[in-house]
Amino acid sequence: MRARHPLPALWLLSDERNDGVLERALLRLPGGSGFVFRHYHLPPEERVARFRALRRICRARRHLVILADSAQTAREWGANGVYGAPLMLAPRRAGLLGIATAHDLREIAQANRARADALMLSPVFATRSHPGAAVLGPLRFRLLARWAAMPVIALGGMDRPRAERLKWRCWAAIDGLSTTR
Repeated sequence: MRARHPLPALWLLSDERNDGVLERALLRLPGGSGFVFRHYHLPPEERVARFRALRRICRARRHLVILADSAQTAREWGANGVYGAPLMLAPRRAGLLGIATAHDLREIAQANRARADALMLSPVFATRSHPGAAVLGPLRFRLLARWAAMPVIALGGMDRPRAERLKWRCWAAIDGLSTTR
């Protein structure tokens, strides 16, 4: 990892479901956390406006802001990095943090080849984002994480109690950090 981008331990991902509480959730996160802006559901003009509004809060709280889009768009919008499938990370992301997503060994190998800075491995537990999907569970998560050549962030059904149970330093959530528990 680049020295100017230490990897936060805690990450919030945006989603259509948590859009109405994102401001509050970002303010509750410890300073220097990470935020992944996805918001695939918004038309382009609304998406960039929403990104900029949330980026202001993130900057005030020293959160890293990662955009689920191309490196070019991330630069234009003022994001710290890009998020997505490993094959999308490699092209022209110099100077940006690259966070890959993976669900299996093949995608971890792709992230290794793409030289991603971090990897979000999911779903660790059952999640509302993908109801009924197969989960990794703690054991398989740990076995797969060993193959990653970069720091691994646990994602999928994560909240504070599950992160403590998993005993994994870096974790991310949508619902688990968007509600008051």
